Amino acid sequence: MIKEGISGFCMALADSVPGVSGGTVAFIMGFYDEFIGSIHNVVFGNRGKKKEALRFLVKLGIGWAIGMLLAVLILSSLFESHIYVVSSLFIGFIAGSIPLIIREEQESFRDVGKGILFGVLGIAIVVGITWANGRTGNASMDLSQFSIGMGIRLFLIGMVAISAMFLPGISGSTLLLIFGAYLPVISAIKGFLGLDFAYVPGLCCFGCGVLAGAVTVVKGIQVCLEKFRTQSVYMILGMMIGSFYAILQGPTTLAVPQAAMSPGTFQVIACLAGIALVLGMQMMAKQTEKRQPERHSERRRVHGNRA
Repeated sequence: MIKEGISGFCMALADSVPGVSGGTVAFIMGFYDEFIGSIHNVVFGNRGKKKEALRFLVKLGIGWAIGMLLAVLILSSLFESHIYVVSSLFIGFIAGSIPLIIREEQESFRDVGKGILFGVLGIAIVVGITWANGRTGNASMDLSQFSIGMGIRLFLIGMVAISAMFLPGISGSTLLLIFGAYLPVISAIKGFLGLDFAYVPGLCCFGCGVLAGAVTVVKGIQVCLEKFRTQSVYMILGMMIGSFYAILQGPTTLAVPQAAMSPGTFQVIACLAGIALVLGMQMMAKQTEKRQPERHSERRRVHGNRA
C-alpha cells in the first residue's frame, strides 16, 4: 500500500509541472508496464484480472490524489517562485534515470537499427509540442461560464491531455497550456474545493474526456509494448531526451512568464538532488523485489505447515 501510494504521489507531482510527465516517473520507478497493464485489465480483462488491477490502481490513485491536491493548493506557488530550482531538480531526475532505463531494457536497446528512427521520432514529438506551446500563448477560458461548445472542447482536451500522462516525456500540463486550459483547470479545481459548484459541469466534461482518453490510449500502448517492444522503448527514450528541452522552456509557461533556463539559472545542487532521488527510488524498488520472493516462500511454508 505504502509503495504504490508513494509511486502515485510522485506521478502527481510530475504531472502538475509543465514539461514533466507522470509516465516518466512510472517508467523510472519500474512500474510502467504494471501501470499500463492494470488500466488495460480494468477495461478489457476478465473478472480476476479486473480485481487485481483495481487493487493496484486504487492504491496508486490515493497517492496520486494526495499529490495532486498538494500540488494544486501549495506547490503551484513554489513552482512560480522557485521554478529554476524545480526545473534543475527534474533535469537531474531525467538525466539520472536514462542510464538506469537503458540497463533495465538492454535487450531491447541492442537492436539499434530497428529502434533508432523511433527514438528520433520521440525527441521530435516532445520538442515539437513544446515549441508549439511557445508559439500559441495561453489563450484562457473560464470554466465557471459553461456552454455546450466549451463542454465539447474540454472533453477533447481531456482526452488528449491524459494521453500524455501515459507517455514518458510528454507532459499533460504542457498540452493543457497549448490548448489554453492549464490555468483554467487548476483554477476550477481550486474553486470546486472552495465549494463553488459553478465549475462542476466543466470539470465533469473534462473528467469524461480523461476517462475516454485513458481507455483508448492504454489499449494502443499495451499492444505496442507487447508486440513492438524495441520500437516502443526507443520512442520512450527519445521522449525522455526531448523532455530536457521541455523542462528548459518550462519557466516561459508560467502565469507570469520568465526566461527559459540558462547556464546562469541552472541549479547544480538541485540537479544532483534529482539524480540522488532517482538512485534512491531504484534502491527502494530493488529492495521491494527482493522481499517479494521471501514473502511468497514464507506463505508457502505457512500453508505447508497447516496442511
